[in-house]
Amino acid sequence: MIIKKAATERFGKFLFIMQSAALVFFLFACQTVPVTGREQLSLIPSQQITALSQNQYQEFIASHQVVQNKSEAKMVKDVGMRIKNAVETYLSENGMSDRIEGYNWEFNLIDEPSRNAWAMPGGKVVIYTGILPVTRNETGLATVMGHEIAHVVAGHGNERMSQALLTQLGGQALQAALSTKPQLTQQLFMAAFGLGAQVGVLLPYSRLQEKEADHLGLIFMAMAGYNPRAAVDFWQRMMAAESGASPPQFLSTHPAGPNRIDNIQEIMPEALSYYKR
Repeated sequence: MIIKKAATERFGKFLFIMQSAALVFFLFACQTVPVTGREQLSLIPSQQITALSQNQYQEFIASHQVVQNKSEAKMVKDVGMRIKNAVETYLSENGMSDRIEGYNWEFNLIDEPSRNAWAMPGGKVVIYTGILPVTRNETGLATVMGHEIAHVVAGHGNERMSQALLTQLGGQALQAALSTKPQLTQQLFMAAFGLGAQVGVLLPYSRLQEKEADHLGLIFMAMAGYNPRAAVDFWQRMMAAESGASPPQFLSTHPAGPNRIDNIQEIMPEALSYYKR
């Protein structure tokens, strides 16, 4: 009985140590989302995720037709630079400039009929020509680019990639996962950042992440000098497109539910305060 009791006590101590270690691990593996203050899982160091983004981005650009020397391509770059400047100002004012440290921003228009857009850590932003009829003008484009860049600033891709590493690869570190299962790891990465359709995998952003991206995105476009009210018109057009025979690819990762407009309207007074200043 004494031996059994001692063994039980040792097991109890071991379990306590493991639980404590897990708690410390998750505390240090979290970061805070701007604006909302939500704590999110972040297992991957920013330098690693940025380096992987750079590699995947270069592969994507090399295998797709980049539109150059056209007014639409210039518009993408101009709007992108204005949003980028707004992001840098906002983060600087809120003591969060480290979130985009080392970013080398690029804004490219891809000749692709899909109505889609995405952004990755490192400041790599891609717009497909197919979405331009829905954005219609600079302000509509600013809605999309502000929203996509907001996903990056809020760390949503890192959060989703971290969750995937936990659930599918047992919490392996990124470098280890790339070494042991490179193809699966790259697919998880592409799905996490909205490129999943390229490899047959789709991973929609959660409602909470979408709401955070709407919130930050409205602030970014407003600070860039674009009227945030245009976001309502854009998402209404996207919802109308959703009812068509071929829903936009953009809506595979960015669902446009009926509550989205209501949420945007709730955020609008705050966004307008940045626009008016």
